[in-house]
Amino acid sequence: MNSTEQPGLQRIENWFQARQWQPFDYQREVWQAYLSGKNGLLNAPTGSGKTYALWMPVLINWINEHPNTYKELADNGLQLLWVTPLRALARDIEQALQKVVDELEIPWQIARRTGDVSSYKKQKMKEQMPEVLITTPESLHILMAQKGYKNYFSDLEAVVIDEWHELLGSKRGTQTELGLSRLKHLRPKLNIWGISATIGNLREAKQVLLGVNDDPENAVIIKANVEKNLEVQSVLPEDVEKFPWSGHLGTKLLPKVLPIIEENRSTLIFTNTRSQSEVWFQQLLEAKPELAGTIALHHGSLSKKIRRWVEQSLHEGKLKAVVCTSSLDLGVDFAPVETVIQIGSPKGVARFMQRAGRSGHQPGATSRIYFVPTNALELIEAAALKTAATQQIAIEDREPVVKPYDVLTQYLITLAVSDGFSPNTLYEEVTSTFAYQTLNRKEWNWIMNFITTGGQSLTAYDEYSKVVEDDGRYKVTDRKIKRRHRMSIGTIASDTMMSVKYLNGAHLGSIEEWFIASLNKGDTFWFAGKSLELVRTKQMTAYVRRAHTTKAKVPSWMGGRMSLSSNMSELLRHKLHEAIEGSADDIELQTIQPILDVQHNWSTLPDEDELLIEQTTSKEGHHLFFFPFEGRYVHEGISALVAYRISQLKPITFSIAMNDYGFELLSDKKIPIKKALTNDLFSDKKLVEDIFSSLNDTELAKRRFRGICHIAGLIFKGFPGQRKASRHLQSSSSMFFDVFDQYEPDNLLLQQAYDEVLSYQLDEVRLRKALRRIQSQTINLKNTERFTPLAFPIMVDRLRERLSSESLTDRVQRMQLQLEKHT
Repeated sequence: MNSTEQPGLQRIENWFQARQWQPFDYQREVWQAYLSGKNGLLNAPTGSGKTYALWMPVLINWINEHPNTYKELADNGLQLLWVTPLRALARDIEQALQKVVDELEIPWQIARRTGDVSSYKKQKMKEQMPEVLITTPESLHILMAQKGYKNYFSDLEAVVIDEWHELLGSKRGTQTELGLSRLKHLRPKLNIWGISATIGNLREAKQVLLGVNDDPENAVIIKANVEKNLEVQSVLPEDVEKFPWSGHLGTKLLPKVLPIIEENRSTLIFTNTRSQSEVWFQQLLEAKPELAGTIALHHGSLSKKIRRWVEQSLHEGKLKAVVCTSSLDLGVDFAPVETVIQIGSPKGVARFMQRAGRSGHQPGATSRIYFVPTNALELIEAAALKTAATQQIAIEDREPVVKPYDVLTQYLITLAVSDGFSPNTLYEEVTSTFAYQTLNRKEWNWIMNFITTGGQSLTAYDEYSKVVEDDGRYKVTDRKIKRRHRMSIGTIASDTMMSVKYLNGAHLGSIEEWFIASLNKGDTFWFAGKSLELVRTKQMTAYVRRAHTTKAKVPSWMGGRMSLSSNMSELLRHKLHEAIEGSADDIELQTIQPILDVQHNWSTLPDEDELLIEQTTSKEGHHLFFFPFEGRYVHEGISALVAYRISQLKPITFSIAMNDYGFELLSDKKIPIKKALTNDLFSDKKLVEDIFSSLNDTELAKRRFRGICHIAGLIFKGFPGQRKASRHLQSSSSMFFDVFDQYEPDNLLLQQAYDEVLSYQLDEVRLRKALRRIQSQTINLKNTERFTPLAFPIMVDRLRERLSSESLTDRVQRMQLQLEKHT
């Protein structure tokens, strides 16, 4: 690129020089690719200037095309669409982009269109679109559900999909693919770029972004050559319990966490669940009351007002620490943050690195992260994460979602709600996406029939005949259906939430309905960092007052637990191998050596080519502990499969418990494990058939179907302020499931529910791979006199389901003392 021939490039170069900055080589490479008309995917670490990599070429191109008039105010129409997964990120991007055009004296309007932008501002945008619109996948589809939406994009030159790795493995990613397919149809020469953190399958990520018809010669992957300094340090306990259990260790390390907070200007404390964040916030204030006013809480269930205040205060350097969840995972720029503390294992290398990158969020700065174990055995994961993160290895893939019929159904109605569509033309568009490249005409015709007549089962009910044909175009003409659909656009399925408000109406956030339903009037619970008393519930709102007590329930949210990624599982097994070989020099493994010694003496430490099975008895009955080290979700499938196959040899029932390292089968009868091992216990043949025989597959599929029902528009959650209770929604989705199951078994949405059970809940691909690995391993069956350090936390997880936290702690401590006597 010759700056003398490009006035835009010269202007940008001058802008950098005025700040005594120098563009990175990778930024120039992106500029060149963009200006030559290429599409692509930028892979860059957090805090390395990736926003400027894709914002500057848009401005360079504009100045080149308008060298004498680029400073003049004009109605230029929408030039750039910037799609981001998070509202908080949208505000951050808006500020960064606005600052550049202000300083370059380009009178462009930068605007956001997300769920927290007022209706007035959204209406003004329809009258005159800004030059740059920052939005989310959902808001993009809401735009496409407006009459005359094509006019909004008539001048569009480029689309940037930010944090593409975060969208890729979800239905929001599929929603983005469909939106891009429509925009490419409207603007065939559209520049499309994605920004992604490091993932294992970059080539596939690029193909999903650009679609299957994109010219590979015109598409590039550009990797930032910016070295990011990363410091990883574990917070180690002074001594370790030889029989650790999950969750109890973390807050015991508070005395070691407080100095880290005090020594740094600002610290983000990441927890894996919202419940955990509430506990840590409370514990930090109890341990150091003077932190009040300088420490805050941030998670997805808090009100927008609270979250916005926390984010703004972080920007301005007013907060010493923020306890947060994945709500602050992504690329929001909090320059004052010097350090990150990770509470408990994040279960994946990519997530760990993403969170580490929240600190030192500027080019050349050092990202610093401390690992605080909640269980002594998590120090094995800490050692594995430290190796992976510092050596940039074992970064996880993000698997794209393939052919979700519910998302496609919603999309077709979205286009029908606006200006309508021609089925043949739209079919070609849809099958140009990665997600729907294998969609055949039979499936397409089924979906068309479903949205026009309700399908075979619902054809007698007019409300499900949403779309009608009008002179070859398919449209929605009913105003009520249009309004409901626009209110329901989105693919994030969650349990029904209840608003939490003070008696004066001040909004604190929202909690899942089932938790509020478990409370009685006068009960206290922790939320938003405050102890609250439930006064009454009315119309999906829980009214509360401040409670002056430290003893209160902590809310829990469904789906809170994460599972080890496959890469982390492999790293974990390798770290155990190093411990067995004596080649490990990790301080974490040295710290838990007493635990490993007891495990070795009482049983064995399983090597990489070995599956350990421990057999023992207690007053409860006969126990079998299996240790595949494959993560909680895979263990859920393997444990059900193994239990079913053993029960085929002998009538027997089991209680099942699991964690990320293994699972337990407990029975009051002796378990014929040796006979089972000679009968292909771990074979992957007839896997799906045996899995569904071992589980209540209908109930599992019904749970998945609730979300599918909502996305496909079969059920409506209600208008704002008139939300329906979850019991009504569950009843409705269950009714649809039963009707389809009985009268229309080939219903695609019904099939999707069963497919999702296998693909997501049981992770069939990974489950099959784990079984094949086990088949190649040596089976080491050990009879143990008592629970070993590896077995103990699994057994405690089973007790956790039926004991209160106080009773559980007392019982576990008694059991630990009894076991300690034998060491």
